[in-house]
Amino acid sequence: MPRRRLSERQIKRIRKIQDRRRQRLDERARLVVSEYSEEPAREGEGLVVVRHGANLAVEDVDHRVHHCLARQHIGHPVCGDRVVWQPTGSNQGVVTAIMDRRTLLSRPDYSGREKPLAANITQVIVLLAPSPDPSKYLLDQYLVAAELMGVAAMIAFNKVDLLDAERLAKFRAGFRHYEDIGYACVWISLEHGRDLEPLARKLAGETSILVGQSGVGKSSLVKSLLPNQEVQIGRLSKATGLGRHTTSAATCFRLPNGGRLIDSPGVRSFRLGAIESSELQRGFRELAPFLGQCRFGNCRHNGEPGCAVTQAQMEGRVHPERLTNFRHLAAKITNGATRL
Repeated sequence: MPRRRLSERQIKRIRKIQDRRRQRLDERARLVVSEYSEEPAREGEGLVVVRHGANLAVEDVDHRVHHCLARQHIGHPVCGDRVVWQPTGSNQGVVTAIMDRRTLLSRPDYSGREKPLAANITQVIVLLAPSPDPSKYLLDQYLVAAELMGVAAMIAFNKVDLLDAERLAKFRAGFRHYEDIGYACVWISLEHGRDLEPLARKLAGETSILVGQSGVGKSSLVKSLLPNQEVQIGRLSKATGLGRHTTSAATCFRLPNGGRLIDSPGVRSFRLGAIESSELQRGFRELAPFLGQCRFGNCRHNGEPGCAVTQAQMEGRVHPERLTNFRHLAAKITNGATRL
């Protein structure tokens, strides 16, 4: 049964009720913390660097890590969130609020509800390799998500040392159109450390999330980019008591060049959530010059007479594979918006 859509008035009323509940809950929690904590009740800003279930590792402004739990009804803190937290004991605390997110990467769960994955990222790195066979359909979904968030996207090709010169040239040619429309592409091999330098430069000063299919070498790449990864994991495990779970949870690492890298095992597969047709069109950046130029205002760019996008594809200005993937995603959109 489809969910009943709420009116704007109902949504505002629900938000007011939730705000009042959060205020009452926060006041009661402050009283409890003040009474039982060995430290004075105080609040500060922190960064969620690990989330495993209800357990959070929060890094304070002095880069110390604290094992925290989140108050109910504040939402779902995720890796990369800036939060307000309050100590409740030695290296223990409670997250009292999630600060405004600049960006949020999410996907629908199995029940169709949006599941936040990482917050405040500035860059999406999609990792591909010659084997397993790259899915350009999956790649395009990642790129659409990055476009709609307003963050940079880059494609990194791993294991290129597995190909001889002829096969590598053919492989690169199959992705040249992504460079043509403005996506940065880097070609790396973990067998040659110097090949990582272009990628490391792109990561500097950014908060990046690394995504990709299973088997493309994501874990090995993270280890190569983070010479002190085991030290960071040990530090987080000791501070939070999460132990081995730290290695299987979404984790925000500090890079040697000052950036941040979020490694999330939960982003190996991906689907777009609820978006509208206009948002999907915006997610394919090369379509922008042709939108609004079609004969019909409601053109779906699927062979209708006078379609400017179809004409652009015929003239070689839109790659046929990209247009095929766009049409496949657009075909799933009904009644203005649906989950892809």
